[in-house]
Amino acid sequence: MTTSLTTLAATGFLASMAAAQGFNDAPPHGAAYDQTPAFEGQTRAPALEAGDVAVTQTVIAEGLEHPWGLVQLPDASWLVTERPGRMRIVAEDGTLSDPIEGLPEVDARDQGGLHDVSVASDFAETRRVWWTYAEPRGDGENATAVATGILSEDGTTMEEVNVIWQQQPAWASTKHFGARIVHDGEGHIFVGLGERSDPEPRVYAQDPQSTLGKIIRINAEDGTPAGAGIEGALPEIWSMGHRNIQGAAMSPDGLLWMNEHGPRGGDELNLIEAGINYGWPEATYGTDYDGSEMGQTEVEGTQQPVYYWDPSPALSGMTFYEGEMFPDWQGQALLGGLRSAEIIRLDIQDGAVVGEARHAQGIGRVREVEVAQDGALMVIIDEEDDQMIRITPEG
Repeated sequence: MTTSLTTLAATGFLASMAAAQGFNDAPPHGAAYDQTPAFEGQTRAPALEAGDVAVTQTVIAEGLEHPWGLVQLPDASWLVTERPGRMRIVAEDGTLSDPIEGLPEVDARDQGGLHDVSVASDFAETRRVWWTYAEPRGDGENATAVATGILSEDGTTMEEVNVIWQQQPAWASTKHFGARIVHDGEGHIFVGLGERSDPEPRVYAQDPQSTLGKIIRINAEDGTPAGAGIEGALPEIWSMGHRNIQGAAMSPDGLLWMNEHGPRGGDELNLIEAGINYGWPEATYGTDYDGSEMGQTEVEGTQQPVYYWDPSPALSGMTFYEGEMFPDWQGQALLGGLRSAEIIRLDIQDGAVVGEARHAQGIGRVREVEVAQDGALMVIIDEEDDQMIRITPEG
């Protein structure tokens, strides 16, 4: 076990946590093909005023290998996943537990491995945990799976493990697993799924008989389908036409939001509704990685993103701020930026993004951002040997 609790000077890292000016100055990739937003405010919203907020950055834990999922437990400790297949508990003082035993095997090649983690609202009584992972299926194939189990009282072992859902079809790819989990408060979980990246499986995002590139809703206890009832679709499908969902959260007013990676440009923020087609790969902003045109920005019968980015920050985990430490941010969305190495803050009003700010620039590849019980921000940095960091107002 290791312990790390290091406080860094705020002035050298985040002088005021103010919105950085110029984050929208880079030319969009889609400009080469005369791409324009479908409506005003769909991209490059005005920069938010962040105010004079001096902060303290505290390294809570170090030595994490590609951490991916993060959730706080009732005793204020944290469950964190590492893509190679480990789940650990991080205590308030930064003590990092040994890996929890009893988890199923994962395919940890490239983007695969152990992904998101969540716990029951009554965890203090039930100790129920859910997680997603890249499940090996043989012959180099894999797919996202959802499992649940009971964390032992001493926190060392996952007991009564049950794989409650398995994505079909499996594919010989090491990319685009998606895998974020959101509870609906009614006994179900939503899971956002990737379309496996390669051109051949990519088209399955539009196939209602495949769960590639979909959001599903299932019974949290046993995986029973609880989808939107789309005609001709698998019974667990809630929405379709997604590329690679990386962040997901319920807003304070009970709406489901998810973000997903675009290709070269075109990261999206979507308000998720039952039965809707979000367009991929037929509709997208940005371009293919080789710079060639990819799809159209508007396709009849598909839903436009509420907001998109071009160039892409490579969005990741997201949450909505509810706490006392940063009162001016109440109800606003916080998203991790992997490539952009920062926290992105969005002011969303009546289903539209009206302002954007960038914080903690240069912190590293932010895989997940969560709000702690006391209102602090907790982030995990996705590198081979990296950190869990707590962000609080200075003083």
